[in-house]
Amino acid sequence: MIGRPTPQRAEVLETLAGCEEFVSAQALHTRLVLAGSRVGLSTVYRTLTALAEAGRADVVRDTNGERLFRYRADGDHRHYLICRQCGLSLPVDSTVVETWADQIAETSGFRCVQHTVELTGTCGTCLDAGTAD
Repeated sequence: MIGRPTPQRAEVLETLAGCEEFVSAQALHTRLVLAGSRVGLSTVYRTLTALAEAGRADVVRDTNGERLFRYRADGDHRHYLICRQCGLSLPVDSTVVETWADQIAETSGFRCVQHTVELTGTCGTCLDAGTAD
């Protein structure tokens, strides 16, 4: 558990781990409440932020800029291709991006460089259904 272990944080972690796709803090809180939990929304936000900072959750932004979270069972940094219509997310090979970021850091003299790469599109199912924008 990230931070001080509490039953509430454990509930948030367990519920996030059960989500197959990226989820917002508010949507995760709604799931918890519907399951009978009394975890507050602020606890959900704090726990998700701590998980992301510790590398145990991936974070992307939706088209409105809202942060969406997905549990990461291992510590490997990942990038995703996300469908703008249905939210389907697929991990992608980001070796080229990681190598490029490392090279930029090395040649610039910067340290502790972080990067954000977000790939969005429309999946085949949504294209077939005619819901592409």
